[in-house]
Amino acid sequence: MKIYVAFDDTDTIDCGRGTGKLARWYEDKLPEGVRLVSIVRQQLLVRDDIPYTSHNSSLVCVVEADDESVIPAIIKSATDHIADHFVEGSDPGLCVCSEIDLALESLIPFGKRCLVDKVTQADAYTAATGAHLSGHGGTNDGIIGAAAGVGLTHNGMHGRFNEWIHNGNKLRDIPETTTAGFLRSIGIELISMERSGSSPKNEDTVIHYGWLRPLLFMKKAVLPVLLENPGQWGTAIRKKGTVK
Repeated sequence: MKIYVAFDDTDTIDCGRGTGKLARWYEDKLPEGVRLVSIVRQQLLVRDDIPYTSHNSSLVCVVEADDESVIPAIIKSATDHIADHFVEGSDPGLCVCSEIDLALESLIPFGKRCLVDKVTQADAYTAATGAHLSGHGGTNDGIIGAAAGVGLTHNGMHGRFNEWIHNGNKLRDIPETTTAGFLRSIGIELISMERSGSSPKNEDTVIHYGWLRPLLFMKKAVLPVLLENPGQWGTAIRKKGTVK
């Protein structure tokens, strides 16, 4: 079974790391029998009247376990993890919810609302009724992004993979130049952005320019690509400042 462990607002602008790193570090703190399968970054609305550190994004660790009995241990390990890395000035929030929790019925529309409008902590607590939602310092505003992150990730139509793990392969370990066939073998689907309708063959190379971040779409990891040369494709979405 999948369980969502969402972190938000665990950093400050000058603390030297973002919530993305904290989420990746959490893999080492998982209880026995729990396995990390992916981490999804959810970008929420950026507006002048909405407090945020740098981008207003939350990170959702998607883990697998046999059943819901491990959730109390996950909550404790995640809470301890936040405490271990707490920095003054941050406003951490944590949301933990299984894929069969009835709270998802309200967390999904709550997450969608956070893409277009400002919401309150009270709204987040109401949406998360039945799931675990807790603040861990400062204003506790991180509960909003954490709750939204769970809803959006479970819905499977929004977000970007910060980590993807398949048969021991991780995003950050994949060489800058790889093949379409290899990416497909680890569960990453390639979507051609070419108007001609051409699509990568398994033997074609794919260059990710040091930043491989598939999108979460239709509950799958999807990588948009563009044809650069015959038999050679490049990622269509690249880190700002990347030069082809």
